[in-house]
Amino acid sequence: MAVGQKGRAAALLLGLVASLGLSGCMGSMGLSAMLTKGNLSVVDNRYGRAGVFVLLSPVYGLAATADLFVFNTIEFWSGKNPITGKSPALVDQKADAVIKVNQHLDPALNKVPLAMLPQGVREVEVTYPDDRTALMEIHYLDGRSSMMRGEKRGEQVDLYLDGKLVSTLTEAQLAEMSQAKRTLA
Repeated sequence: MAVGQKGRAAALLLGLVASLGLSGCMGSMGLSAMLTKGNLSVVDNRYGRAGVFVLLSPVYGLAATADLFVFNTIEFWSGKNPITGKSPALVDQKADAVIKVNQHLDPALNKVPLAMLPQGVREVEVTYPDDRTALMEIHYLDGRSSMMRGEKRGEQVDLYLDGKLVSTLTEAQLAEMSQAKRTLA
């Protein structure tokens, strides 16, 4: 009788782990990409590369499995791939989707649930009312909140905090700042 209960408990636990893991299997496959890059750097000949691929096929299988069930799941829930450090997560990147559902969903379903937040910040909600505007509602641990708005104006972006203009940057400056942040992270 105890064996049957242990088996049911193990099956329940396995089902729970599988459901959590499979909920975030869409990701950038960082470990597999690193393995492929390594394979390509071993030899410069296409036949040699194919041979190395065949020899490493068990390793590719393990890397893909780790990506699917571990690293892509972490990327899904945290918003950042733990292998490559790339952010936003693959599932959060902008695309011209055929089926548009975000406007019909609760806003909580449009954001990264466990994103790394600056100290003192509880939650950040980002919305894009149109293709020239980004809104970022910042909720602090002490209960305060702020609204940051970015408005694209030609080649410049005006940044407002709680309705007050705080900075105007060019797209090149924004890209440079974004790249500098990725280098620090």
